[in-house]
Amino acid sequence: MHRDPFAKQWRAGLLLLLLTAAVLNGCAPKEEPFSARHRIVFFGDSITELGVKPNGYVTLIRDSLKSIGADASVTGAGISGNKIGDLLARAERDVLPHRPTVVVIYIGINDVWHYAFASRGLSGTPKQEFDAGLRTLVTSLQSAGARTVLCTPTVIGERKNGANTYDAMLEEYSAVTRSVAAATGSALCDLRQTFTSYLALNNPDDAAKDILTYDGVHLNDAGNRLTAVTMMQTLDGMGLFFPQR
Repeated sequence: MHRDPFAKQWRAGLLLLLLTAAVLNGCAPKEEPFSARHRIVFFGDSITELGVKPNGYVTLIRDSLKSIGADASVTGAGISGNKIGDLLARAERDVLPHRPTVVVIYIGINDVWHYAFASRGLSGTPKQEFDAGLRTLVTSLQSAGARTVLCTPTVIGERKNGANTYDAMLEEYSAVTRSVAAATGSALCDLRQTFTSYLALNNPDDAAKDILTYDGVHLNDAGNRLTAVTMMQTLDGMGLFFPQR
């Protein structure tokens, strides 16, 4: 049985109970009205696209917020294969029409992973281009009135201690995300740190997948729950739903 790294944190414990209840109830995502006080858009790639499925992290967050009576709407805007350039190209079409008050940007996996698929005509994103694109995207969303949350990329393979092929590069791109978050006043959701810390404790056989992902990249149910709890902690830290202590 995997140990919960957030077991001692009361807020995360409460949220995890609510998320588990949402899974058991089989809640499906629904479009919410513009009248909500907080309009949250999750913007990303296939991980976010899959996140709107019944056990996905976007759905878990939506149902958790509903369970605690939060005045919030939640929208998933993920497309498979997207990189930072794709988000820049479609933000006006897929994000701004929702009039978001908060945009959670979860990008970076394909910017790294696509370096592995040059023979298929794909390419990664140079680190400097990733940095510049992320800054431009954040600035444009903030100019439209949204608060921004930046998520570090998670994993391409679940082995521990830097044993996966792209671990070093993921650390570099995560450092870029952290730097951009600090420079732009964005909230940081450090999923990379959360995932690697979890795997260090809960992957005793050093498996390449099936702990938090089903293929080394895309989230299984445990990965979706961990992502949802981590993101909810970040949103909570922004003072959106609970009084700050």
